[in-house]
Amino acid sequence: MQKDRVTHFTLILFFLALIFVDAASLFTMQLLQNQTPTIFDVVTQPPSQQNLRRFENDLEDSSWLVQQLRPFVQSVRFSMLNDLGKKAVRGLDGWLFYDLDVRYLTERIDKSDAAEEEVVHSILSFRRRLSERGIQLLLVPAPGKPTIYPEELTRRATGMKAPINPWTRKIISRLESEGIQCIDLFTLFTSQKNDPQASLNPTYLIQDTHWSTHGMILAASSVASRLIDLGWTSRGTTDYIQKSISMSRLGDVLKMSKVPGIESVFKPEIVKAAQILHAADRKPYADDPASDILVLGDSFLRIYERDEPGSAGFVSHLACCLKKPLASIINDGGASTLVRQELYRKPDLLKGKKVVIWEFVERDLRFGTEGWQDIPLPEDPAKL
Repeated sequence: MQKDRVTHFTLILFFLALIFVDAASLFTMQLLQNQTPTIFDVVTQPPSQQNLRRFENDLEDSSWLVQQLRPFVQSVRFSMLNDLGKKAVRGLDGWLFYDLDVRYLTERIDKSDAAEEEVVHSILSFRRRLSERGIQLLLVPAPGKPTIYPEELTRRATGMKAPINPWTRKIISRLESEGIQCIDLFTLFTSQKNDPQASLNPTYLIQDTHWSTHGMILAASSVASRLIDLGWTSRGTTDYIQKSISMSRLGDVLKMSKVPGIESVFKPEIVKAAQILHAADRKPYADDPASDILVLGDSFLRIYERDEPGSAGFVSHLACCLKKPLASIINDGGASTLVRQELYRKPDLLKGKKVVIWEFVERDLRFGTEGWQDIPLPEDPAKL
């Protein structure tokens, strides 16, 4: 009995020392690098569930001990349990999903959660500020992958014909009742999925969180048609051509798993893209900051556009549909707040704008980085 107590006490001291050493080393390293220690985040932010969860994840990700042990632990878990880690969810028939996309649909929403009011207020405030400058706003919520393909996540969803996202629908309905113009990609993508002739061409990548080139082109065409129908813009005179490109792509869900050697286990997806080139000189599409249309968005706009193959994403295809170059701000970290903060730092980018197109992924309605802050527009350079 006495021996067991000594053993237990020794183990407790060992693990407490391990925690203390790891915390102290992290604190010291961040100070030496002129960084604010992560531990301070717990007292500088409101103690909400979202902030506490973010603090826990940041602390874990910045831990030296975790960084050293994680690759080994993940390799063992994948080898023994076929587990891809906390950010990846295995679906059926090789489909992979991002954990936050799944949580957005499955986690119960607290009735006292202020997220809905923050989202609506932030978007309405942004629209009002743009309107004061004579600029129109077009909203483009990008559906989460499991919203469109729940049957690839679980067999329980087999046969479902409509998206399972009542909270998203509620927010969009509120915004539309306030006069916000929204592109309904949920209905568009679902109808494509349910069409027997189109079902073999998914609107999302199998290993990735993002839309396929097919889904992206559908979205760009839908936005272009709405802009023309509303009379907010007219087609320009710039001629573009399309260059077909085939490439292999390892999905971001696999990359987020950070399992060592994962690329040797899963075969990359073969992706067929259409790169947009200027007809006159065959150069890849490039933005024009002086355009009368500004596009704001997240990684759904980055894919194919700024990564491989380049000039083959949403912005390029929208420009091709409208026959004129656009201006854009793309922030991989999220489009709920960060992209508007970036716009605030670029006052000249709003000069001459008639339309702002704002894309954000559905899950950001609840899990947007830094929430949905009310960000002012930059000062109008003409009035300075």
